[in-house]
Amino acid sequence: MQLGHDSHGPTFEGFNDLMKRFRAPLALLCSFLLGGTSTTFAQNAVRIEKPQGAFSWLTSPYRARSVPPINLANSDRLESLVQAGNLYLSAKDVIALVLENNLDIEIQRYGPLLTREVTRRAMGGGLLRTVGVGVAQGPTSVSLTGVSLNASGGSTAASAASASGVLTSLGPTVPTLDPQLTVVAQAAHSTSVQSNTVLTGTTALTIGTRSFQAVYSQYNDFGTYAQFTFADTHYRYNSFAFNLNPYSAGDLDFQISQNLLQGFGRPVLGRYIRVSKNNEKVSDLQFKQQVITTVSAILNLYWDLVSFTEDVKARRDELATAQQLFDDNKKQVQIGTLAPIEVTRAEAQVYSSQQDLLISQTNLLQQETVLKNALSRNGVSSPTLAEVHIVPLDTVQVPEKDELKPQEELVNEALAKRIEIAQDQINIDSNNINLRAIKNGLKPTLQAFAELTNNGLSGQPNYIAPTEVEQVPYLTGGTGNLLGQIFRRDFPNYSAGLSLNIPLRNRAAQSDYLTTLLQQRQSELALQKAKNQVRVDVQNAVIGLRQARVRYESSVKARILQQQTLDADKKKYTLGASTVFQVVQDQQTLASAQSTEQQALANYSHARISFDQAMGTTLEVNDISINEALQGKVNRKSVLPATLPQPTQSGSPELNQ
Repeated sequence: MQLGHDSHGPTFEGFNDLMKRFRAPLALLCSFLLGGTSTTFAQNAVRIEKPQGAFSWLTSPYRARSVPPINLANSDRLESLVQAGNLYLSAKDVIALVLENNLDIEIQRYGPLLTREVTRRAMGGGLLRTVGVGVAQGPTSVSLTGVSLNASGGSTAASAASASGVLTSLGPTVPTLDPQLTVVAQAAHSTSVQSNTVLTGTTALTIGTRSFQAVYSQYNDFGTYAQFTFADTHYRYNSFAFNLNPYSAGDLDFQISQNLLQGFGRPVLGRYIRVSKNNEKVSDLQFKQQVITTVSAILNLYWDLVSFTEDVKARRDELATAQQLFDDNKKQVQIGTLAPIEVTRAEAQVYSSQQDLLISQTNLLQQETVLKNALSRNGVSSPTLAEVHIVPLDTVQVPEKDELKPQEELVNEALAKRIEIAQDQINIDSNNINLRAIKNGLKPTLQAFAELTNNGLSGQPNYIAPTEVEQVPYLTGGTGNLLGQIFRRDFPNYSAGLSLNIPLRNRAAQSDYLTTLLQQRQSELALQKAKNQVRVDVQNAVIGLRQARVRYESSVKARILQQQTLDADKKKYTLGASTVFQVVQDQQTLASAQSTEQQALANYSHARISFDQAMGTTLEVNDISINEALQGKVNRKSVLPATLPQPTQSGSPELNQ
């Protein structure tokens, strides 16, 4: 819409459209003026924002990162499909809206970020956390047989609750893998009363000290520990008994230790990192599974809505025919050519047809509500969706023939593409990683260690000391002399050794390993069970698809024959060779046949969707990009046809009040 004018000036709609057009440049300018924060905002702001600033490279490890607030704004696609109070939807538009606005998918978008943060934690030596939620099953259609008492469209199965606990650590303990730097500076003054003045020359010995110590330590995932320590302490005494006073004593110490049995090697101490990276793959697959589950559920809703829409049309035709018969009978009774009882029969049929229409309209209204709730982030409270009616643009197309591969080929393809199988295989690999590490915990602890220390001492001659006290010239000096002694290794210390710890019964480690091994065998059996279930799913899906086709073809033939029967009885009725009751009964049967045909069409679509799920090809069949689903933005634009269909009135005045 372009900026327009009326008699009072620019229209509000035009101004609003103009503001939308300049929204992105304005956001970029405001972001620049506010200090150069991130300027690229996706439709769905599921991301982690790093701290900004001139010294963020230095301070970022000690500053909290942030996550933007949840986004409850629907995509612009939703408004673009609303025309004259109606929401016109094709199957592709439904899929696009679900990928952009559905909350079940939005919740799962946080899963990959969560698992990547757990990997960051594992790389620092932390234990793994359980994060994320299970796959939500998505909304279901309303009852097909009457007013539904549970048409909320909620999940049909309980989702796994979010957990944030820490898993129990089994096997050798994983040390902290982040390096540590410890700096200690201290000043002290002490006074001690002396009972012997011969050694100190004073009855109250006072000592002033200033000490500094810096320690850098680092574990690695190979089982090696290294520590560098620099210490320097400055002393000042009130005694002549020290040749150097004041003086500084310092050392540079290097310690290294290596696990040789238990806790040795990356497969043991780096297991959490490898398991967490496997969990990232599982999380990505779980998001993909959520997309498949939600898209399948929404397509079922859409095709049921198409069926309900056609059912309303059939019930309206039924009511119109009944009303026409009722009016004709009243006229014939008035002129005396028909018995009054026929008016009563026709009127009863009118009320029966009205009841059928009311139930059909109710199903359609409830189905619209469930579908609108699934397509919007704020549900039916969205101003765009509150009062609109959904008009489906597509109809179920049944191909001439279902091209199905041989059973074994279908099963092999499903085993290669089904997400559950891939997840189970990854989890078994993670269990094997943990199992190898837990087995390492059966070994004794053998540690080799070594330490190298370079000492130094430097100070000023004690001028208050007696002249006979010998001075030490090479110790005289300041900090430079002290550091020179340390780095020249004038006063070195060496030590090395082995430490062996042997648990005599080792029952806990034995139990941990065997318990994990038994659980691994259970997981392997569960994988085989899942593979067997895939074979069953594929076979049942093929049977269901064939059955749905047969039912549809039978319903088409039944509807055609019933239409021919009604037409023939109408002709007989006009010639006086049939009765009103027969015509009314034919009309009821035809309406039921039409409803059965529409339901058979919906059932065929459900069977096709179930077949795609069983084969693991839902995304391929519907041209869904998992990257677009993860970003929450579908690049394909939605374009309404030039000629829009007339909407079916989805309810009587009573229902719409």
